Amino acid sequence: MITDGTFDTEVRKPGLLLVDFWAAWCGPCLRVAPILEQMAMDLAGTLRIGKLNVDENPRTAERFQVMSIPTMLLFKDGKLVDGIVGALPRAQIEAVVRKWT
Repeated sequence: MITDGTFDTEVRKPGLLLVDFWAAWCGPCLRVAPILEQMAMDLAGTLRIGKLNVDENPRTAERFQVMSIPTMLLFKDGKLVDGIVGALPRAQIEAVVRKWT
């Protein structure tokens, strides 16, 4: 889990980080969660995936103007490089990630 307090430290680590902005009450967020968990295992060493609960960590969601969830922001070596809004199929999420590997 990523929090408002740990966000900057996590993002600054080298490599790719996909941050999933979600909430417990969000049905589409719950549908995409197992996809991201499987991707984290399948792409270990290439991609890190972190989850940020927007209800518990509103500052970071506001900072990145997250208006809809799920929103997934992709960071490479500390820089925001891409984003995905909505519960997309794995193939589409993976296509975005692969552009940056």
